[in-house]
Amino acid sequence: MISGKTVHFIGIGGIGMSGLAEVFHCYGYSVQGSDLRRSKVTDRLQGMGIDIKIGHMAENITGADLVVYSSCIRETNPEYMEAKLKNLPVLKRMEALALLMQDKKALAISGAHGKTTTTSLTALLLIEAGLDPTVFIGADVDFLGGNAKYGASNIMVTEADESDGSFILLNPLYSISTNIDREHMDYYGTMDNVLNAYKKFIENTKDEGCAFICAEDENLRVIAAGSKKRILKYGLSDDADIKAENVKLMNLKGAEFDVRYKGSRLGRIKLSIPGNHNVVNSLGAIGVAMELGVDFNLIKGAIRKFKGADRRFRVTHLESDILVIDDYAHHPTEIKATLKAMDQSGRRVVAVFQPHRFSRTKDLKDQFGKCFDRADHLVVTDIYSADEKPIEGVSGKDIWESATKCGHKDAHFIAKNDIIKHLIDVVRPGDAVFLLGAGDIGELPFKIARALEEINAKIQ
Repeated sequence: MISGKTVHFIGIGGIGMSGLAEVFHCYGYSVQGSDLRRSKVTDRLQGMGIDIKIGHMAENITGADLVVYSSCIRETNPEYMEAKLKNLPVLKRMEALALLMQDKKALAISGAHGKTTTTSLTALLLIEAGLDPTVFIGADVDFLGGNAKYGASNIMVTEADESDGSFILLNPLYSISTNIDREHMDYYGTMDNVLNAYKKFIENTKDEGCAFICAEDENLRVIAAGSKKRILKYGLSDDADIKAENVKLMNLKGAEFDVRYKGSRLGRIKLSIPGNHNVVNSLGAIGVAMELGVDFNLIKGAIRKFKGADRRFRVTHLESDILVIDDYAHHPTEIKATLKAMDQSGRRVVAVFQPHRFSRTKDLKDQFGKCFDRADHLVVTDIYSADEKPIEGVSGKDIWESATKCGHKDAHFIAKNDIIKHLIDVVRPGDAVFLLGAGDIGELPFKIARALEEINAKIQ
């Protein structure tokens, strides 16, 4: 590919596609794209000079030399079909990313959970160290003012999406695997296929590089044991190469822990985001930074600044002492870890969950029923379908029923439009209200916070 060619992005408003489009633009390509609806993301890209059409139509790809499409785009999409009819090169998002990674010192981070936080923190450490990497993250972060960054160096940091198996197309110098879970089974079908994909991802790490794996994940341990690559383990386990010791969890204030790197104690870290799982996530980022020669004192300072990624445990503390916490958690493992971060807080936990995808709801119904035990009051709402067609007989009520069968004493199924009214009736000062899910429930935290403040102001 030659700089100056025109690249068309179908679904350019998606969080992954938008970052890729931005960096292609910065690399000197002429970038254009389309999406079903206007958003703050499309507005931001248009502000950079990128031409964006709202709606998918065949004529939108006029002038394109290459077409890139997101995982939610079907082969019946008119722009995809037109590109095929014109015999244009058509690439998946990850294939296009692999093109940009050529001749780069690339770091790719994947896993069922925690990859966005790990990628964000890795990027921040390298930016603070003056290494000026190109960055792709699956969520907006404050230190970028978005989710992507063009860097002048030959270092690239990217989140590697495993949802459609395309992460195996990458050939990074360094890889990080955070964990493996029963996820995206609509694509993989079996856990053996999931394990084989992660094995391929690790084996695609360049021989002169290194694969970092979370020592707390047994599946990763098994895969790594048979690998010919150089493997470094991170976590809390005794045999971890990058290890956290003397961990002190401080609820919403984050955590403190000592870092031991290859047997040597380096010092104590103060992490501003909560949860034991984030202690582990930070160790992956620390390991890569140490491998690249970043000074540990600089690492300490950068980690202390880290505020997390958008929709990852974002807390609004209301004057009435109600906490409204917005979190992307949409899998039982993630939900458990997110709610656990409030242990010992003394607050009543109200959890509002929007299931994401019909296939995930069907496959993990029983696990969802067991993951809300830390919620004193549970609200489940309708499924956010994403790009899926409804599955007959599957609905958000399945999770509500499963939670009730598993012994939850205060679970409710509430239509999304009625959630605010319900919360006004049940939430009281001192509560922690969680908004959980990967769909459009992310639009509610501000509205809920405003409604709760207004009702409490009237009471006072």
